[in-house]
Amino acid sequence: MARGARRSSWTAAAIATVGLGVFAAGRGTLDAPMIAASLVVLCLGGVIGSLGRARVVRMPESPGTSRHSVAEALLANIPDPVILVDRRAVVIEVNPAARALLPALKLRHPLSFALRAPDVLDGIEEVLRTGASLKTLYATRVPTERAFEVQIGALPMPDGVVGGVLGGQPNVVLFLRDLTSARRLEAMRVDFVANASHELRTPLASLLGFIETLQGPARNDPPARERFLGIMKTQAQRMARLVDDLLSLSRIELREHVPPTRPVDLTRIARQMVDTQGPLARDRGVMLSAAVEGAFPILGERDELLRVVENLIENAVKYGGSGGRVEVALRRQTDAASGRTSVELAVRDYGPGIAAEHIPRLTERFYRVDVASSRDQGGTGLGLAIVKHIVNRHRGRLLIESVPDEGTTVRAIFPAYEAAETPDVLAEPT
Repeated sequence: MARGARRSSWTAAAIATVGLGVFAAGRGTLDAPMIAASLVVLCLGGVIGSLGRARVVRMPESPGTSRHSVAEALLANIPDPVILVDRRAVVIEVNPAARALLPALKLRHPLSFALRAPDVLDGIEEVLRTGASLKTLYATRVPTERAFEVQIGALPMPDGVVGGVLGGQPNVVLFLRDLTSARRLEAMRVDFVANASHELRTPLASLLGFIETLQGPARNDPPARERFLGIMKTQAQRMARLVDDLLSLSRIELREHVPPTRPVDLTRIARQMVDTQGPLARDRGVMLSAAVEGAFPILGERDELLRVVENLIENAVKYGGSGGRVEVALRRQTDAASGRTSVELAVRDYGPGIAAEHIPRLTERFYRVDVASSRDQGGTGLGLAIVKHIVNRHRGRLLIESVPDEGTTVRAIFPAYEAAETPDVLAEPT
């Protein structure tokens, strides 16, 4: 930059000198003194131009501006809510996650307007007084129940004014960590252990009681012994089914994140299970019909899909058989928005139906609408939980629709296998 300016100064001086010489030559006054004067003008002009040039000074970029931009970008990409308040608990900055959690949050407004949590507000005062960080809990009830761990810490601000905030004194930052999923999983684990223990303890207590009876009063009573042995066999089979279902559920959960890659024909599976469940339906006076025409290939695990269809048909026959009819249907449907094709397996009964408050919890482990009826039917309370996890592994959806006194329809919707030829499906053993 300096070298270019210096060169420009000498060039301008040379042009002026040449112009002066041409002017003198035109008037006939170009002689030795004039030439010497021109050279002196040339030198003086170049030197004065170099000394008097305007210096271009590049202002250094303000580090505060770049740091503020980086801080805003980092804050925006933190997935958990973060809130910055001053010593008066007035909101200075929030990230998008905090705005989503607390829509009433506004900058330069007191935090108490949006966050009505005495423990959190008292924690801010404690941090400002002591300077030590602390943790407290915050819970919401609407629109859904959520729990957060709030970490409150002092945040020293730089001297001066940054973003309209007076620095030189500590402000407070609140970091909210969502504990909802962790608490829900912990509650599910505790409930699962308690329910499994209860389900195993009941038949086990029955077995122990009948064994003691057979060893004592019924030792020499053949009719009572036969009756008690039959009950003991039923209870042992119930325990065996429960253990099998628990093991199946555990295996399915371990592989739930691995989608199947082999195409299978859902039509063959549905027909096979309709034939298998036919004797059970006839014994209960239920007409079991199937509307499954054509091939419906999907990517799936054959044994798991057999378990899905078996559980759905068996539940419909056992708990909805009073309607006298159970229908199994397959159909193909296309989503108008995405254009994707799916295969829907629907099992419908015409029994007593299920009240609306029970439907969201039907796929929970050990949840039963009627505990006594379920146990009388030999249910373990894990059938629909197993179905849900299998459908999830196949990247499908499970929908349950029911109207009291009109029946229940359970739909398992799977992504269709899109291929012009399906030799693996056609070659699959029945």
